[in-house]
Amino acid sequence: MSENTAGKMHDMTVGSPVKLILHFMVPMFLGNVFQQFYNVADSIIAGQFLGVRALAAIGSTGSLMFFVTGWLNGLASGFAILVAQWFGAKEYERMRHYVAMSVYLSIGFAVLMTVGLGAANVPILRLMNYSDEIMPDVKAYMGIIYAGLIVTAAYNALAAFLRALGDSKSPLYFLIISAIINVGLDVAFIIYGGMGVEGCAYATVIAQGISAVLCFFYIVKRYPILHLKKENFAFSLHSCGRLLALGIPMALQFSITAIGTIIVQGAVNVYGETYMAGFSAGGKLQNIIATVYVAFGATIATYVGQNWGAGKKERVQEGVRCTQVMILIYSVFAMALVFFFSKYMTLLFVSASETEVIDVAVLYFRMVFWCYPFLGSIFLYRNTLQGLGYGLVPMLGGVFELVARTGIVLLVAGKASFAGVCLSDPAAWISALIPLVPYYFYVTHSWRKELKKAA
Repeated sequence: MSENTAGKMHDMTVGSPVKLILHFMVPMFLGNVFQQFYNVADSIIAGQFLGVRALAAIGSTGSLMFFVTGWLNGLASGFAILVAQWFGAKEYERMRHYVAMSVYLSIGFAVLMTVGLGAANVPILRLMNYSDEIMPDVKAYMGIIYAGLIVTAAYNALAAFLRALGDSKSPLYFLIISAIINVGLDVAFIIYGGMGVEGCAYATVIAQGISAVLCFFYIVKRYPILHLKKENFAFSLHSCGRLLALGIPMALQFSITAIGTIIVQGAVNVYGETYMAGFSAGGKLQNIIATVYVAFGATIATYVGQNWGAGKKERVQEGVRCTQVMILIYSVFAMALVFFFSKYMTLLFVSASETEVIDVAVLYFRMVFWCYPFLGSIFLYRNTLQGLGYGLVPMLGGVFELVARTGIVLLVAGKASFAGVCLSDPAAWISALIPLVPYYFYVTHSWRKELKKAA
């Protein structure tokens, strides 16, 4: 690998799949934790220093944040699949061209989303059943987040390029730094600056901007293979089309899932601030727990992309089998963790005196924890198919997920207990697997038939 003169690239086409996947996954997991930490830190500090209403306001924006950042993250992850494939094929000049086209597309989408979502901020919040008491705080918080989407897009794109080359550690380091800065700014803006929930939003945007800048300068200094030339930026409609063919389905998949969570959040909002706060606290904790699944998904996408590009189909299947076992082992641990300790984990967000809020969070966990193995498997099979270049079926999985969530909400919201609304998550997770698993085995079965013919 003549161009691998610096940086921490990892060729995942040779060596033990288990070791490679774990080596890549752990930094990915920690990076996802710190990225989640932005909104979690905002919620913790708001809940502890501004009260239950502030926690309800900021915490309940998690579904909207997921929608927005999920779209940008999905685009970047989709674009990075082609980068990983050309890297695996050792076609470095072509790889750089696709990196350049990804830059064009990432900037374009970030600008469009900033303008569009900023204009639609209030109508979206009205659809989510926010009360007049909470609306001003939520409106202000999300308005600032929308204004800073360009830095969110920049970090996601730059980090995705590094991960496509097998470097999952460097983005982690930058996120750790920016997460610490985020907490410091939260404290400074809220406690000393008296800025309220707006201070949380400004802290998040500034911290994300710092992580993007650090990532950029690291690439400039340490990754000659990603140094782009003028000719790399020669616009190609065909190349953009190929990137969008992977990026759009992945972005839609994230967004479709997010729309489902927005619908659920709207149903929860009807029950009042206590349920909003408890559901938000439970959701934030679960997002941290699920970061392991997200990390496995991102890892397998890179692993599959590189090995598919290198023509090593058997290694693809071996990696998927190993990852499935690791996901099941972790799921057992996660189920035990939330079953026995969810009450104490909720104390991160509220004081022990807020017993009703804590009870709501515990109830949510009791309704969903048993379905964690299904949740983890979604990320495995969805990202495997995406790594192979199949974008439609993973998006279809998101549609199944949305339909299931919406169906449960329509059946029980305002007509039954809060517990019924919580069951929308397990229903969605199981439904999402309906198209994913059969299609993966259909694809791998076709490989075996090809091998038999070749023999």
